[in-house]
Amino acid sequence: MLLAAEAGRYGLRTALVETAASTSDQPKANTVHARALQSLARHGYREVLPEHGASDNTAMFHFAGIDGLAITSPEHEPPPVAKCPQAVLERAFEQHARARGVHVLRGCRATQISRTRDHAHLTLQSERGSHRISADYVAAADGAHSSIREQMGFTKDFRAPRISALLGVVRFADPATAPAGWHRTRRGWTVARDFGNGYTLIRAITFAGTPPDRRAPVTLGELQREASYILGRDLKMTDALHLRRFSDVSTLAHRFLDGRVALVGDAAHTHFPIGGQGLSTGIQDALNLGWKLAHCIRGTAGKDLLETYDEERRQAAQRVIDNTRAQAVLMRPDPELDPLRDLFTGLIRHDKDQNHLAAAISAQDTRYAPRTKGASPLEGTFLSNRPLVTEDGRSTSVVELLTEGRPLLLLSGPGADSTHRAQSRAWNTVVRTVSVRPDAGLPQEAVLVRPDGYVAWACDSADSLPEALRVWFGEEP
Repeated sequence: MLLAAEAGRYGLRTALVETAASTSDQPKANTVHARALQSLARHGYREVLPEHGASDNTAMFHFAGIDGLAITSPEHEPPPVAKCPQAVLERAFEQHARARGVHVLRGCRATQISRTRDHAHLTLQSERGSHRISADYVAAADGAHSSIREQMGFTKDFRAPRISALLGVVRFADPATAPAGWHRTRRGWTVARDFGNGYTLIRAITFAGTPPDRRAPVTLGELQREASYILGRDLKMTDALHLRRFSDVSTLAHRFLDGRVALVGDAAHTHFPIGGQGLSTGIQDALNLGWKLAHCIRGTAGKDLLETYDEERRQAAQRVIDNTRAQAVLMRPDPELDPLRDLFTGLIRHDKDQNHLAAAISAQDTRYAPRTKGASPLEGTFLSNRPLVTEDGRSTSVVELLTEGRPLLLLSGPGADSTHRAQSRAWNTVVRTVSVRPDAGLPQEAVLVRPDGYVAWACDSADSLPEALRVWFGEEP
């Protein structure tokens, strides 16, 4: 839905094929982390962002069930963690997509895909029958069991599951017996929170291997037995809204892009759902791919721009897989791991200024490889939001200037303004150029910012601005 909304932003003729007839409120992901929130702000999705209070730049989180992890966000950015159900995001993004002219085909399934040199071809099946469409590009966001991925022959790394877990939204016969929060015993973990209307969302996680049939339906009795076994006391559950299995299986496609077909979200990568990173990673996939597709289709893309989607997002997904695997190890209830858990507890609770784990969980450590010669140290980093005042006295900010969806050239100081305006004039239809007052606190006098907020070039690079613009946005339009 987000990628479709982004395609609509750029005026691309877009169809979204969605199997479900409507949005499901079944509990899925509900955590959005700092870098995803910062990116959504830059793309104008303010209605899904949490309200920002004066002291909201720090949120307490956890790593492998160990609490005390302080995740911070820079000043003038959204709070670092938002609790927002996936269904809320889906409805908001769908509304944006429809308003921007995207054809949302609900109750429709892509059953077959093929491609030629210039197009991808899809066979669609719905209650109205079968029909075929062609497109310049297809983005497969069809989940962990992606049929598009398999049909197109994308290969992947696969790590078999070692953890068995059940999830349910249930009522307890005696609400006082309902567990809350994170509980570890020698048999496993329960993770529970209030779901409203007398229901509790509970996860029961064990480490004795996976069941013979991982796709078998979950029963209320099975969840009740598993949670009771872990906690060592009888629990009585009387009703269930949603039940399902999950595990620590991890997959990573060997490539996220093959010609005219791209993989997005769980179709490209899966991991143990710990730390709330899956939803945020998929959001950043979509925001990375959207503007690159638009420039390729419009003919304003530099050489191999689209290929950078694969390079950048596959590396980011690998880091998420690695840290969730590490968390799975720390969560094993083996007493021999207690010293390691104690060590991490100390690290988490006493290293709050430069917390490597917090940056990894929130994806604020994401830095993309530079593409220009003699690249500036800023290239590939995320330009944090800050108040700006334009030369004509208008108050604005980095976030506000990026909501158009265009690359942004920020100039600060008379020398940078005259020189770089002249150098970039040929790209004026592609790049938005804004001069701000020198006291804006920009890291360099001239900074070229990608539509997703990452720095594409800065004036301390060995590459001149016109050369950098060619790398990113092609020859002079």
